[in-house]
Amino acid sequence: MRKIVLLLFVSVTLWANRITPSEVYAESMIIRQHVEFLLDYYKIMYNPEEIAKRTRFTRTKFQPRNVWQRGYELLVKINILRESHGLSRIEPVGMEPVEKLNPDMVYGQTQRVLAELRIFEVRLGIKVPHFTVKKFYHKTPSDVYNSLTYISALFDQLNHSELSPSYVFAEAMRIYDDLTMILQKLNIKDNTIPTVRKEGATPSDSMKRSILVLESIQRLQRDAGIESIDFSELYKKEASPSDVYTIIGIILAELQPIKAYVGLTNKVTPSAIKYNKKVPADIEQLMGWNLRKLSLISSLRRR
Repeated sequence: MRKIVLLLFVSVTLWANRITPSEVYAESMIIRQHVEFLLDYYKIMYNPEEIAKRTRFTRTKFQPRNVWQRGYELLVKINILRESHGLSRIEPVGMEPVEKLNPDMVYGQTQRVLAELRIFEVRLGIKVPHFTVKKFYHKTPSDVYNSLTYISALFDQLNHSELSPSYVFAEAMRIYDDLTMILQKLNIKDNTIPTVRKEGATPSDSMKRSILVLESIQRLQRDAGIESIDFSELYKKEASPSDVYTIIGIILAELQPIKAYVGLTNKVTPSAIKYNKKVPADIEQLMGWNLRKLSLISSLRRR
């Protein structure tokens, strides 16, 4: 009898944890309704068709780790919203690296976003209706990623601006921290120094340097047998700081399975520090330094 009860408990637990991308997509639609309501509440005009056109990726097969990182971006933008209304910043949640992220972790990220939106609404005394959505089927991580990307663009409208270079630099520093941990774990001496600062650099220069970093990470992924994704669709010749932020987020997400592979499963990427007055030249230089750190790793070994 005891064995039967234990088996039933395990079966129910496993069943309860099976959250699908379709369920996560439904939660993203509730987030979208909250943000659209706030846009209407503050009488902010926007063009949904134009936003949808520039925020949809059709060829890239995103993984749950990329979707989770996009959710992190929404929490960053909620911080901007909070500050603009006199509320204190919150620290976006980090996560221990895993080789393969499950949709249930992404579901948790959507719940954090919803919770912070509801806290904001309560603090500002905004009465919001109860939002519901229909049930969705056959959705993929890419569908969820596109949905969160659209919502991220809505936040830009709500915040009256896109992410500044200072926010991009803060996330690039998190890449630096992750690479430092990986080098230490692999017992590789880090004798790198920053690249020469390119005065007058543009976001497009930062984008080019970031793509080189991403390509180097994908080389390591292939060496470790980690599924690598074609992100060429995300490259933009004429890039904005937000475009660079997207690539930086992709890099952070792609580093996590590498960290797990080498045994850094309990090393959460350090939180972003708030910077001011950073410019694209700072980002381009830092990503050049990150590229130099990556060049020290010829191959990966399990520890």
